[in-house]
Amino acid sequence: MRRRWFVLGGAALAAGAGGWWALGRGKAPEVGFTLTDAQLQAARRLMAAHPVIDAHAHPGRTFLRDGENFADWKIRLYALFTAGFEDDAVADMTAGGVDAAVWNGVADVQILKLGDGGLTPGRDFAPGEAWASYERQIANLAALEKEGLVQICRAPEDVLAAKAAGRRGAILGMEGADFLENDLSRLDRVHADGVRMLTLVHYHDNPIAPTMTGAMRKGRLTDFGRAVVARCNALGIMIDASHAAEPAVADMVAASRSPVVLTHTHIRTPTLGHPRFVDPSLARKVAEQGGYIGAWPAGIGQSSLRDFVDRIVWLIDEIGAAHVAIGSDMDANYKPVLETYRKFPLVVGALLARGLDEAVVTGVMGGNFLRVWRETVAAAGG
Repeated sequence: MRRRWFVLGGAALAAGAGGWWALGRGKAPEVGFTLTDAQLQAARRLMAAHPVIDAHAHPGRTFLRDGENFADWKIRLYALFTAGFEDDAVADMTAGGVDAAVWNGVADVQILKLGDGGLTPGRDFAPGEAWASYERQIANLAALEKEGLVQICRAPEDVLAAKAAGRRGAILGMEGADFLENDLSRLDRVHADGVRMLTLVHYHDNPIAPTMTGAMRKGRLTDFGRAVVARCNALGIMIDASHAAEPAVADMVAASRSPVVLTHTHIRTPTLGHPRFVDPSLARKVAEQGGYIGAWPAGIGQSSLRDFVDRIVWLIDEIGAAHVAIGSDMDANYKPVLETYRKFPLVVGALLARGLDEAVVTGVMGGNFLRVWRETVAAAGG
């Protein structure tokens, strides 16, 4: 019902927007290609034999459940009417052969406002507010396992175990680390809660680093940020540098002894640029350290699923097959050209039809993510 409300009326809230909330789910994007039954069957066989993992997502918009004190009335209404369809998202994952996803909370959601330029901070946090929001969101994420909807994966092997058992895996993540509030010891609690990936910055400049879309987009990683990187390394928490100012991303890569990743972005080209895209030299630094770029199916220079497949192949050619993953940003993306997990077999089938080796495709669809996670755990001594 929440999805139906958004299709019929809620899209009006996002008119002219450039952020998450401009989803426009009323009309599915074009696919732009066709596959034979044999090609689809080959894709499903490959997916059945190998783990398929979405490196960045918000399935069912759990992060909006029970939210309060929103800075923007549009986001407040959006939360009221469109959050909480995790059962549908899991059904889509099952039908689409997706084994697991990084299931993200959003640290700064209640302070954001939506304008023509997208999401920006509408106010600052009140004391303790960011931590209270974290506790709300992590409790709601944990409840998904208690309800039997997903299996929370705390180690790479848990993904394989969930797949073998026919269950969907949820790797807990938080997009933005504002809730640390200059208290490094909170990272230990976050790890104990099961969080295994942390996006250090979102749309709000925080004590770790500035965001790439704000006024301080040339800013660096702070001293506290370096301490956060070191503690994440020690705990085995994967570091996602998406949304951070590019100089700060370079600092994260230099400071980390584990691979740093960019779970949902694209590389700027002479013909395609956006404030959320990164410079080719920075993408190469991430790859050289062992990280990956998550191909992002946002409607920026893309209008069909075929365009997204083109982008994946381009990324493979640009930075190497071992350094590309899928970061769908599911259920919180801007004009997504991959809007449902049910279409993942189409992506796999199209990549195979392009002549990519099966080992390359399995790496992009989940193997590269697992390698980074294993390397992160190994570097932590776990």
